[in-house]
Amino acid sequence: MDTETVAQNGLVLLGCGKMGSAMLSGWLEGGLPAGSVWVIDPKPSDWLQSTGVHINIDLPPHPAIVLIAVKPQMMGDALPTIAAMGNGDTLFVSVAAGTEIASFESELGDQSPIIRVMPNTPAAVGKGISAMIGNAHVRPDQLDMAQDLLEAVGQVVRLESEDQMDAVTGLSGSGPAYVFHMIECMAAAGEAQGLAPDLAMQLAKATVAGAGALAETAEETPAELRVNVTSPNGTTQAGLEVLMDATQGLPELMTKTVAAATDRSRELRDGG
Repeated sequence: MDTETVAQNGLVLLGCGKMGSAMLSGWLEGGLPAGSVWVIDPKPSDWLQSTGVHINIDLPPHPAIVLIAVKPQMMGDALPTIAAMGNGDTLFVSVAAGTEIASFESELGDQSPIIRVMPNTPAAVGKGISAMIGNAHVRPDQLDMAQDLLEAVGQVVRLESEDQMDAVTGLSGSGPAYVFHMIECMAAAGEAQGLAPDLAMQLAKATVAGAGALAETAEETPAELRVNVTSPNGTTQAGLEVLMDATQGLPELMTKTVAAATDRSRELRDGG
């Protein structure tokens, strides 16, 4: 991140819940001076108050970045506090789920540089992945600055169009919950085969976490990794024949799962 530019002009964080706190922690650890950060939050946590950032006081007139991290239902109260900064050089970055760029343009001014981001909850432990898309007023250097900010909590991908955000929501935004449920199901299946509940859960958690870490770092594709651990006529093959069944297995179920979440994202976007 261009810490110097941000430090000189200031960064405003609107909302400091779990996502905002995770990002702020990453920025401060990365060298951003606490004195260059202003936070607006109705219920600042003890941790936030211990950081040395400015909390709930008058904001700088032209900050480098305003990061909007309030819940969508709080947006109506929050945006008027920053509306005067619109139509200028201040970059607005939103991690609020479901709020389109056009909504921010109508509130902040249609000449405002605005980036919309879909992060996910593993950002809280620095393992998130965020997808971002900017409007026509966002400069390349501002896109880079936003990416640097978001990389404090994980990986970042750039989308080609805002329409892709619904599919991102269905896959990576909602995806952690699918994996959590898979862990639940694996643990329950282990119990059904005679393992103690605590042992089955420990095995399931470590297996999913380990496989995910291996998939992310290995040069092989997940498909190649799967083949590598599948001995002919062995135990893994026996399990995969059930899991990979074309009609009743995981492929069809996962397709339906991500489609349902994506469709719901579209409905919510359209006011449904």
